[in-house]
Amino acid sequence: MSLLECVGLTKKWGGVAAVSDVDISVASGEVVALIGPNGAGKSTVFNLIAGATKKTAGTVSFRGERVEHLAAHALARRGLSRTYQITCLYPDLTTVENVRLTIQARESSRMNPIPSRAMLARTTDEAMHWLGQVRLQRHAASPAGVLSHGDQRLLEIATALALNPKLVLLDEPTQGMSLDETRGTVELLHSLLQGSEMAVLLVEHDLEVVFGLAHRIVVLDRGRKIADGSPDEVKASPAVQQAYLGVGHAAS
Repeated sequence: MSLLECVGLTKKWGGVAAVSDVDISVASGEVVALIGPNGAGKSTVFNLIAGATKKTAGTVSFRGERVEHLAAHALARRGLSRTYQITCLYPDLTTVENVRLTIQARESSRMNPIPSRAMLARTTDEAMHWLGQVRLQRHAASPAGVLSHGDQRLLEIATALALNPKLVLLDEPTQGMSLDETRGTVELLHSLLQGSEMAVLLVEHDLEVVFGLAHRIVVLDRGRKIADGSPDEVKASPAVQQAYLGVGHAAS
């Protein structure tokens, strides 16, 4: 049984179908990339899965449970976390506080307005662990808003991982990074995921990132799925070549 199973996902805005009858599955430990030209429907699919947008039709099952009716916070408590295309952090809080708040949100005592000293100490230690995983421990006391763009993207990955998810939705994690930052992030993600049971569904425009991380690639074009296979199978697909390069062109 797949960890995530989406069947017939459809979203219409009036008479316009942003996503039409899309099926996607992700197994435990699998990295699946969702790619396609601009306007293909990738972000809409992400938002349908993450509970940010209501579907027109279709089903979303996570860990064997139908979840398309659940809001994002309920999905997070079931083990599904995400990052955003536009960095979403608390810029005036320190780097460690951003991660610590995510950890505290997992706790049964999260509604307590005054956390105990023991809870603060424990969640701070765990937050430092996750900052170490993305190589940001040296910035623990710095406000998130003063970090470089690349480090802010890494901090958002740390906050997503701090939920201890079964599945992470990564929405263009290297967007706006330099070439060196992008390569460093790919190496970091590859090392974090190696041997892990955590699954990843990745939206990314940079195909070097996609081919460096993904076990399987799903391709959308104008809201419909046109390919689903290994990186080599997707590279060789005439439908994918046409979607990216136009009729009559071959892939380089």
